[in-house]
Parts: sequence; C-alpha cells; structure tokens
Amino acid sequence: MGYNVEQKIDLNKKIAVLVGGPSSEAEVSRRSGNNVFKALQNLGYKNSEIIEVDENIAQTLKNKKIEIVYNAMHGLFGEDGCIQGMLEVMGIPYTGCGVLSSSVCMNKEYTKNILKEADIPLIKSVLIRKGEDYKEKIKGLKYPFMLKPVSEGSSIGMYKVNNPEEMEECFKKSAQCGQDVMVEEYLQGKSLTVGVLEDGDKMFATEILEFRTKTEWYDYEAKYTAGLTEFILPAELSFDMTKKVKQIAIDAFNACACKGVSRVDFLVADNVPYVLEINTSPGMTDLSDLPAQSKAMGIDYDTLVQIILNGASLRK
Repeated sequence: MGYNVEQKIDLNKKIAVLVGGPSSEAEVSRRSGNNVFKALQNLGYKNSEIIEVDENIAQTLKNKKIEIVYNAMHGLFGEDGCIQGMLEVMGIPYTGCGVLSSSVCMNKEYTKNILKEADIPLIKSVLIRKGEDYKEKIKGLKYPFMLKPVSEGSSIGMYKVNNPEEMEECFKKSAQCGQDVMVEEYLQGKSLTVGVLEDGDKMFATEILEFRTKTEWYDYEAKYTAGLTEFILPAELSFDMTKKVKQIAIDAFNACACKGVSRVDFLVADNVPYVLEINTSPGMTDLSDLPAQSKAMGIDYDTLVQIILNGASLRK
C-alpha cells in the first residue's frame, strides 16, 4: 500500500536542486541531487534544474529567478547552516532543517550537549580541541575508541583504535581534517539508523534500518560500495525496542529543532539505544539509507521527494 501525499508546491515554480560545494562529500551530494532532479521531473516540476554551488551561488539563484531550493548538499556549507542562512537573507524557501539545527547537528559535540539535556542515551566521550594534548583527557575512557572529527560526515576521518600506539597514529590522521576530534568509547552492538519526516502537521519515524558490515565498522567504503554492507529492513528488534528507538529518534529531532527531514543514527548495546548523531541532510543516492527506509513503509522515492519539497519554508 502506497503513501498518499498532497502536492503543495505549484508545478510551475522554479526549483533549484543545490549540489556540490567545497565539502569532502560533494560527489555524494551530486549523486543525491541527480536522483532528486529526476524525481522532480517525474512529479511534474518541469522548471526544476540542478545547480552546482560555488562562490557565485547567490548571484546565480538571483539571475535564474529561483523560487524554491531543494538542498541536496552534504557537509561543509550545505549542511552546517551556511547555505540556509544565505537563503534566509535572499528570501528563498528551502527544504530541510534551518540555520540553528543545521549548524548544531553538524557538530557532534554540540549535538551531544543538547541531547544530554533531553535525557537521550549517549556513549561516553571527550572532546579534544585543536592543538590540545589528548593523553590527559582520555584517562577516564576505556579502549577501544572511535575517533571522530566533530564536523565531518560519511565517516571521513574516523578511526577505530585499540591501544595507545594506534591512538597516536590515528589521532594525527583524524586531526588532519582540521577540526576538534571526539574520542568516544567503542561499544559492540547493533548499528541502526532511522529517518524522521514531517508531512504537514504530521511527524513520524521511518522503518528502522539495521546494517551489518563486512568491514569492521560502518566506514566510508562500507557506506558507498555495493555489497560491503548487509541491510536488514526492518531491523531485527523486539516490538518494544523498535518503538523505543523510533520515539528517541523523534525526541532527538525535536530537541535539536530539526525541520522537514533528518536521519538519526543509533548503536544498541546492552539493550540501550545510544544516539550517535543526527544527519540533517540525509543522502538520497541509490545506496542511501533514507530512501530505503521510506520505501519499506510504502513511501517510494518520488513521494519521499514530494514530502521533503512540501516542507520548503523560511525562518525555521
């Protein structure tokens, strides 16, 4: 049974699908954008086009008289509040989260600080700021660790370390991303992700996706190489845990003032669903999680794009 969604946006509107930018995830963004563009064409939005983001993007949007932006950017500038702020100033409605939630959720440490106040379960971690010596700060943590640059996506710059020798080498690599580094205890458990969507006044979680990787953890290679990850949809969880994970995803979405669409990543260890991070501009490629999660609950790709497009607005 399919999901019925109202077409709230005029089919004649000039819509720009923004892709690329200076992010390390620019290529993934282009793949997302191409799929979104095809869906918009299928839906009847014939005045839609793909626009590559560069330093002249504001002038390009103005020259082309763009009326709505579908933000298909990932990472730097597209997912951190920058493009959202520019569009607010220009008065162009855009999809997804606003300035505040985009900038907060782009930073794993700030996200955790807010989620902690909302009593969301979190894995123990410490933040090492640029130039700081990590040795004192990690004394309260137990090996193995996950190293995570605080504002990267697609698992870029992430490493699993098992001992002090590996820590020294991997920390240097992680810090080369030019950011503060989060050191988080490594727990073994089920890796899950769940989308949260807003359709008008209705907010709901998608089906939960569980992934089992052929790599040691869900790294960049596993995310974007066909065959390296086994996807279980819906996740093999008890009824109560399924309900709990979906509710925590919605609670996390609301705590960080997200709008329209986000995806919340979890690790369930010892029967506790820990939130890892919130992705405010989820991938929309052929291998991305959100389209698969949505399809499992009867929302095909074109319908998913329509739901996200319907949420385009300003001042979120």
